[in-house]
Amino acid sequence: MDIFIKNVKRLYDLNEYELTGVPGHEGGRNLVYVCVREGKPEYVLRLSLIGDRKKEDYLAEAEFIHYLAANGAPVSDVIPSANGNFVEPFYLDGRECYVMLFAYAKGMLISDNGYRYREGAPLEEYFYNTGKALGAIHRLSKEFKPVNRRPEFFDKYNREYIDAIIPDEYDALKKAIGERLDSYRNLPVDAGVYGLVHFDFSDGNYHIDMNNGNITVFDFDNCMYCWYMFDLANLWTHGTGWFQREPDHGKRKAGMKFYFDTVLEGYRSETGVSDEELSQLPLFIDMVLIENIVDEFECCAREGEEVDPDDIENAAECLINRIPYAGFGQC
Repeated sequence: MDIFIKNVKRLYDLNEYELTGVPGHEGGRNLVYVCVREGKPEYVLRLSLIGDRKKEDYLAEAEFIHYLAANGAPVSDVIPSANGNFVEPFYLDGRECYVMLFAYAKGMLISDNGYRYREGAPLEEYFYNTGKALGAIHRLSKEFKPVNRRPEFFDKYNREYIDAIIPDEYDALKKAIGERLDSYRNLPVDAGVYGLVHFDFSDGNYHIDMNNGNITVFDFDNCMYCWYMFDLANLWTHGTGWFQREPDHGKRKAGMKFYFDTVLEGYRSETGVSDEELSQLPLFIDMVLIENIVDEFECCAREGEEVDPDDIENAAECLINRIPYAGFGQC
C-alpha cells in the first residue's frame, strides 16, 4: 500500500502533502485521506477498492460533480490528475481500483462541533441553508445532460436484489419492502420530479463554514437517478434529531414543522417542489428507511457478518406496520 500511495501522490502532484486517513464507518466502501500542506487541509483523496463498480460509474459521478461546481452549486469539485483525468484506475493486489481527488470542503462537520451551530446565529439559518444547498443541486440536475450515466433507482432497489441481500428469515420485512417498491413504480418519472440526486444528503456529507454559515456538499458516491423527494425525505429524517428528546409531544411536532418549513423555504429559493410531491413525503420517508436497511445488510455482507436485528428493528417495524414518518409521531 505504501508504494501505491506514493504513486498516487506523484500522479496528483501531492508529494508536498501529508496524507491523513479518515476513519470510515463499518462496512464502508472507500479509503479516504485528507491532504494537508502547512497545516491546512486542501484536498481529499478517495480510493475505491471493493471492485463492485465500473469505471463508467465513477466517470459519471465525476461528470455530475464537476458540472454542479462549474455552475455555482455549493459542492466540492473533483480535481483532475496530472494526466487530466478525473478518474484514475489502478491495480492493487490484482484488483482494479479507482482514485479520485476532490477539493476540501471549507468548514467542518456540525457533529465535530458537538452539534452546536455557529455562535450568534439561529438554527433557522442552518435549516434554511441546508434546503438551499440541496435546492441548488436539484435545480442544476434538472438541466443536466450527461455523457456518462449513473444507475437508476430500480437498477438496485428491485425484488430480485432485495431477495438476494435480505435473508428469508426477514420475510415480513421483505414483503413490506416489496409493497413499497410496487408503489414507487406507479410514481411519475418526468424531468421535473425525477433525476440525478445525491442519495445521501445528510450532515455527515457537508461542511459548514462557521464564519458565515455557508454549506459545501461532498460525497456523491451513492448518487443515482431517483425522485428528488428522496433527498428531501432524507433531510427530513435527519432533522428529527433536533427535537426527538423534547418531552412534550406537541412541541416535538411543532419543532419538526418549523424545521421542515424552513428547509423548504431555502429549497424553494432555488427550485420548485409541488404540494402534490410533498403529499408523498411519508412514502419517501419509507424509501429512506429501505435504503438504510439495505445499506446495513450490504455493509455486514462486506464484513462477512450477520446483521444485528436491533440495528434495523425500528425501521423494519415502521415498514411492516405502516407507521408513518419513521415513527416520529409515535414517540
